Amino acid sequence: MILLRRDALRDAVLDGIALLLPVECAGCGAPDRPVCAACRPALAPDPSSRRLDDGTPVFSGLDYDGVAREVLLAYKEQGRTELVRFLAPALAAAVSAAVTAVSEVVPGPVPLAVDASGSRPLELVSVPGTRRARRRRGFDPVAGLVSRAGLDRARVLAPARPHPAQKTLSLEKRAANLSGIFTVRAPVAGRRFLLVDDVVTTGATLLAVAEALRASGAEVVGAAAVASTPRLYGSSIGLHRERSVTYP
Repeated sequence: MILLRRDALRDAVLDGIALLLPVECAGCGAPDRPVCAACRPALAPDPSSRRLDDGTPVFSGLDYDGVAREVLLAYKEQGRTELVRFLAPALAAAVSAAVTAVSEVVPGPVPLAVDASGSRPLELVSVPGTRRARRRRGFDPVAGLVSRAGLDRARVLAPARPHPAQKTLSLEKRAANLSGIFTVRAPVAGRRFLLVDDVVTTGATLLAVAEALRASGAEVVGAAAVASTPRLYGSSIGLHRERSVTYP
């Protein structure tokens, strides 16, 4: 009964806000809600795992398709930061799945997982964008998602150096486009990291970040993302979907 009353009160408040600040569903364009009731089930986390070409496991909370794709694009490219609350649960689920897969002990809120010896914490590091992209958007999409998911991240990477947008390039050129653009700006030798990004398509960005960290002596045990493409790519670059994983 209390839950029903809260839902009714929330809907009444949202209706009032919609009159003052008209909004439409980022998933389908229906009026009055950032994400309408019909689209919300498409954002329910459904973790799956894939592997990069170097064997690094990647966990994602959603497939980058349909409603999830539209909401993520609206969040990143249209500056609709109110959508972060609908996307953060998928990232949290992906991180939880990754931590469970790569850690023997999970003593509390992720990312405070430790290895079997209890001596090395597993830290999150978000994939950095360029300074230009942040100025254009006015915010850091990945940092916002990490914060909303109740997680913390290590600040060990400098902003990416300017480079052509990945979406403008062929699959074959994407890896070369990212060669050497990420710089490690803090001591990382001996530390264990889980990479975090918003969307994974070919996996080239994650491979480049992992390479930079490993070259500086860090261990990269996996990656987590809000969503990844459901398409399968060839062996030269890409993600290889293995199985669907379900966590409570």
